[in-house]
Amino acid sequence: MATRPNESDASPVVRNEISDGVFFHTVIQGQVIDLQLPHEITPASSGLPPASRTFTGRDSELGALLEALKTGEGQQAVLVSAVAGMPGVGKTELVVQVAAKAQERGWFPGGVLFVDMLGYDPERQVTPERALDGLLRALGIPGDHIPTDMQDRSRLFLSALGTLARAGRRVLLVVDNASEASQVTPLLPNDGITASLVTSRHMLDIGARLPLDVLDEEAGVLLLDQALNEALGPGDTRVKDALTDAAAIMGLCAGLPLALRICAALLADFPTRPLSSLAQALEAAHTRLDRLSREERAVRAAFDLSYQRLDSIHARLFRLLPLNSGPSISSEAAAQLTYEDPFATEQLLQALARAHLIKGDVPWGRWRFHDLVRLYADEHGLAHAKDDMRDAAQTRLHQYYVDTARAADTHLRHSDGPISSRFSDRDDALQWLDAERANLVATATAAPPLGRPETALALTFAIDDYLNFRRRFDEGISLADSALALAQRLGDRRGEAGALAIRGVMQRQVRRFDKSIEDLALAANRFSELGDLYSQTDALTNLGRTLREARWLRESIQILIRTSATFNDLGDRQREAFALDHLGVALQELGQLEGEAGAIEVLNRALGIFRDLRDLSGEASVLNNLGPALHKVGRLVGEGGAIEGLSRAIDIFRKFGDRHREAAAHMNLGAALCDFGKFEEAIEALKCAREIYRNLGDRHAEAGALNNLGNALWMAQEFEEAVDMLTHAADTYHDFCDVRGERTVLNSLQNKFQEVQGCKTAEEKAAYDALLHAAAKRLLRRSEGSGQSD
Repeated sequence: MATRPNESDASPVVRNEISDGVFFHTVIQGQVIDLQLPHEITPASSGLPPASRTFTGRDSELGALLEALKTGEGQQAVLVSAVAGMPGVGKTELVVQVAAKAQERGWFPGGVLFVDMLGYDPERQVTPERALDGLLRALGIPGDHIPTDMQDRSRLFLSALGTLARAGRRVLLVVDNASEASQVTPLLPNDGITASLVTSRHMLDIGARLPLDVLDEEAGVLLLDQALNEALGPGDTRVKDALTDAAAIMGLCAGLPLALRICAALLADFPTRPLSSLAQALEAAHTRLDRLSREERAVRAAFDLSYQRLDSIHARLFRLLPLNSGPSISSEAAAQLTYEDPFATEQLLQALARAHLIKGDVPWGRWRFHDLVRLYADEHGLAHAKDDMRDAAQTRLHQYYVDTARAADTHLRHSDGPISSRFSDRDDALQWLDAERANLVATATAAPPLGRPETALALTFAIDDYLNFRRRFDEGISLADSALALAQRLGDRRGEAGALAIRGVMQRQVRRFDKSIEDLALAANRFSELGDLYSQTDALTNLGRTLREARWLRESIQILIRTSATFNDLGDRQREAFALDHLGVALQELGQLEGEAGAIEVLNRALGIFRDLRDLSGEASVLNNLGPALHKVGRLVGEGGAIEGLSRAIDIFRKFGDRHREAAAHMNLGAALCDFGKFEEAIEALKCAREIYRNLGDRHAEAGALNNLGNALWMAQEFEEAVDMLTHAADTYHDFCDVRGERTVLNSLQNKFQEVQGCKTAEEKAAYDALLHAAAKRLLRRSEGSGQSD
């Protein structure tokens, strides 16, 4: 999960990761979770933002928190330390410094997980469910295996942390900017080992509480001097030369680190400006803010001062930027607000960043607000809405997102319709969608006044294919839920049907087949009531696919025969081919391979259509499904054979960056090569599949690759490595409570155990016997312990 620390504490961009590729799995209530850890561990702390070099005045707090985290002989660490204080007081920077020092001392070999809860922004506040989703992804769990229920997500996350701790890989969890105990409690470990640091502007009743006050005069003046020296070098001696004025600035900022850093930035912008000028300017602002609450007093003084320095052009952009609902905005999107070209707008944004009113994000060309500055800017925006033409600016921004998302979508659909020239190619479109995904989702789900119904529905229908391709199924379901509720409130029957269809597809992807069937059947009925035969047939095709995956094969075949014929009548050859592709797979799984209406004939019809349309993605899909059917009837090599077709499918999937389906094609190719006696090539293909699944974090699919790889290695007489792969596969299936998968591997091992009875020499038999007996005995113990039997 990409998160962000509290910018009021001047912390940098964060990427949340944990080292060594440790993977976990879906939780089932009441089950014991077993995790497969790597053999070698290389500690990392990539979840932690870099500590600032301008950190002062916190020696006692730093020491207290380090002492709480420390474990040693006869000492039990404090497991939860909650740091509380006013906005901008430096809570985030303190815990980052503490965590960095604890990492240096080797206390957390498992790394650091960091999440910003955005607790004080009502529009963007992170719920425990969403935070757990991001943390679980950071631990390597694929999105389609993350539970939907908050309690189950919490149970899985806490179990995962406990397992790491017991394996000697203790993790430090840093939860930043929480607004109340209920927002953070589900995230807090309960294993008695894992430690947590929590920051909040409120004193939360969790763990050991540490109130953090403002800096005293000496520390505040030193921070101002350090920040100036970092910006301009040690040659800037203005603080040392005017200590009285520096102390006055420190007092007017009320010792708040954020305010002092903004003052340092203002001074750095103009190296000839004396400190007395800034001190005099601050006096008036501080007087006005005496009437405000204590918490906002110093922060608002600093913000007011920076804001008042802006000319009308910069001030207008500052006031309009909060119209973007997402976490950051690109220069190009911001140009929609200014109605200027992106280069000119980017210059304005850079000026705002130098004043610390916004912050440059990664990659270059993106900009981010701190949550308090965002609220401050929005207040001024609402007050100047008419002069700024705020409604027109919001309309332009929303239309930009809708139009550009639709243009990108034309590169993903592989249809025979026009491809937008807005993007040079598919990779260019995907790059934009990846960068803007959070903004598009936030805009589509924003409540008024930031959200608009027409924008929400248009974006939902524009990015559902993208979310599917990137396997962001939970996001797709949430987006469809929001669109469905909105369409029902507006009485928009077509929008309702479209949202149901999207949700049904996403539900299938996370294997919630009952819900998928219900949604798709409802969508088909709604489209039928609207007289939209085209969309109705599309929904029914997806319904047929869901029924196939749910093993309702005959029902699936009946629907797909009907939809392929309907698309033929409608003249939509591409969708006819999609329906035939799914029909061919259902026939194959039912065992109807050959003949006029068999799987091979149906799949070849689909292949011919896709080739006529020059739809490479569709062609690759059919070739990947046709390969196993040809394999089963012995048509492995030669023109039109399984091996040739699967090799081409792999090339096409790789070209389109479709890694998941590329791995599936490698799996099918490996099986075909094995039966053709090409064991080395088969092993290479299956290792590719395993590696891709591992990199994608799909451990369940990886187990299938391991099983096939183990069988291929056995046939190549690499017996020891084969058993290792098979036992690893069984372990993984066991982790996912996949009884069928685990039983398949156990039966395979049992068959191989019987095979060695025919070894020619006593020495061979004894070696293989011992190897297989040990593996089978261990796995059968696992099976019996979970109540399974082979």
